[in-house]
Amino acid sequence: MYTYTETDVTLPSSLAANTVTCSDHDISSGLVRKTASKPETEVLSGQRLIPSAINQIYDELYVIHQKLQQENSAQQEYALQLQKREHFLAEREALLFRHEAALTKIRGVEEEVHAKFQIIKEQHEAEVQQLSESLKERTKENKRLRSSFDALKEMNDSLKKQLSDVTEQNKKLEFQAKKVQARLDNLQRKHEFLTIQKSKDVSQPMQEIKSVKQEKMTATSKICKAPLNSHVYELLTVLMDWISDQFLKVKKEEERGENHKLTYTHKNDTQEKWPKLLPIIAEQLQWMPFVNPKLHIPVIKFIYWAIRQLDYGTQHSTMTSTMRRLGEDIFKGIANKGNKHSSSEQSAESKPKTAAFFKSSILPLRFVSTLIILKTVTQADYLAQAFDSLCVDLKTDEGKALFLEYQSVPIILNHLRISSRGLLSNAIDGLLQMTMESGFLQPFLEACSNESFFRTCSVLLRNPKLDLLILEKISIILQKLSRIKSNKKMFELFTIHLVIQELQRTTHPDHAFLCINLNSILFNLGLTKTNSFVSSH
Repeated sequence: MYTYTETDVTLPSSLAANTVTCSDHDISSGLVRKTASKPETEVLSGQRLIPSAINQIYDELYVIHQKLQQENSAQQEYALQLQKREHFLAEREALLFRHEAALTKIRGVEEEVHAKFQIIKEQHEAEVQQLSESLKERTKENKRLRSSFDALKEMNDSLKKQLSDVTEQNKKLEFQAKKVQARLDNLQRKHEFLTIQKSKDVSQPMQEIKSVKQEKMTATSKICKAPLNSHVYELLTVLMDWISDQFLKVKKEEERGENHKLTYTHKNDTQEKWPKLLPIIAEQLQWMPFVNPKLHIPVIKFIYWAIRQLDYGTQHSTMTSTMRRLGEDIFKGIANKGNKHSSSEQSAESKPKTAAFFKSSILPLRFVSTLIILKTVTQADYLAQAFDSLCVDLKTDEGKALFLEYQSVPIILNHLRISSRGLLSNAIDGLLQMTMESGFLQPFLEACSNESFFRTCSVLLRNPKLDLLILEKISIILQKLSRIKSNKKMFELFTIHLVIQELQRTTHPDHAFLCINLNSILFNLGLTKTNSFVSSH
């Protein structure tokens, strides 16, 4: 019995329906094709003979065929399943490849995101650190400002307390002065009553002696009046010549367009006349007690401007003694003691006449006299009293107006020297009175906006021995001046801004008032970025 593989036997599907002969024929033919050793003659002879064994073989082969067909269909189904599975796996593999590519891209993007996130994180940390440092600085600055404000508040409270104490003391002194004045009035009335009572008891011979003495007094007064008139005429003559030369001629020459050429000659003529004029004015002060007090102001005013004119000339040194005598007379005042041989009755009826200039109760006269003393006198006690009087007068609006009218800043600058420490503080106090908020502040600052003032301040600030209190006062004035934009070039010209920066760096924080003024000066000059300070200030 032969064995066949699945691929070796192929039976037609119509064998079951055909006759046995046909089926046998097909089987025999199939067996003939598949058998390699049998000759063709044997196959032909086997077709004629259909024994029972062939049927059995056929049945077995048919069963095998069906099994093979079943296996074939199962194999085909399995092949289809494998093909489907292969296709599914190919799709899965392609999907996995796509997923892998997407994951690769995602990994690249993730790394890039991580890198950018790290950079942003570092930038954020740097910004946070910078902001925290600036916050610490602002906090420190706020603490300093708060401490300085508390210090100023305490100073203000102490000053208010001192002011109230001084006010109470002033009231007590005024009450005492009223008592003393009332007692003085009583004593004067008592003295007048006793004098009148004595005059009634005087005999006739004494009256004759008095008449003789009165004639002598009238004679001496006539003698004294003559030189007075001569000096007045001489003064008027010089004044007329000066006015004619100085004003009338200039006006005519200006109409002809020759003002520039004559300016120098007229200045020289003016400077030649001042030395002749001042000694005559100094002599006229002796006659001021006999003149109406209303005429004192024009004379003192004329003396002041005459002395100020000497600043522009070269003959100031030759007039030192005359100017010193003028200053002393104005400081002490002029008193007419009268005739020594006059009786007690006459001295009671005609009291000695005096001309008070520096100690006058008239503010304009007293103010101009103070300026003349500051300009001419060199004695420290006189100057100290003059500065005290000036500071008191500058507390009033009229005094501030007079300060600007008489251009007093150059006179104060002459005493802003570190060599005269006793007067330096008094001189700066006078300037501080002008820096108070009023309608006179801006004109005063404009009067100080010049090279001489800034040069003087520069010299003072560079002195290492300068007192802290004086430095604070100077900083107040410079802080006011720094508000004017045109003064920035003055600060730069004398390098005051560099000195201020150095002072700001070296000043101890406990000196809060000075630190505030220095910071304000630098901010007004555009040399600092501390906006918070200016808003709070």
